Amino acid sequence: MLEELFGSITRFALLRLLVFNSGKPYLITNLSRKTGLNRSAIRTELKRLAENELVKFGESEGLQTVQVNEFNPLFPELRALFLKAQILTEHDFGKRLQKIGRVAYAVLTGYFTNVPEAKTDIFIVGVVNRLKLRKLVRKFQREMDHALRFTVMSKREFQYRNDITDRFLYDILENRKIVLVDKLRNG
Repeated sequence: MLEELFGSITRFALLRLLVFNSGKPYLITNLSRKTGLNRSAIRTELKRLAENELVKFGESEGLQTVQVNEFNPLFPELRALFLKAQILTEHDFGKRLQKIGRVAYAVLTGYFTNVPEAKTDIFIVGVVNRLKLRKLVRKFQREMDHALRFTVMSKREFQYRNDITDRFLYDILENRKIVLVDKLRNG
């Protein structure tokens, strides 16, 4: 969907990778390896993005690097757009989680909501196949080029921690989050 909006698969792939990894400079060869796109197409798109000040070039050990321009006024909106597309349309993460077990509650926080002090990025209450969950999270990590932390609790542990106002759980419930699944309120 967003590929059409951005007018180019290359532009979309570059922006997505750079936005999800803001502050991280990339070499052109690394961009090519991570996106699977050819270097000349990447250079062409980066030139266009630089003209609009969406990316900025730098240098590391004599090699040219590129990263997203976090000071561009469009950056927060681009990040929000990519996160929503990544989570809601491309991955339909909540539905996939429900297929790997009995998920009562699942939220994205931390990295996904720009709360760096959060202790986890994906929080799940229920019973899940841990092997399938790790595979799903690894795939998600590769596409975003960012390590993700996840936590799984049983309903019983969740209730106990909720009853004693556990700090870890309280921080998750009270901070910004993207709710994927919420069956706790219904029973």
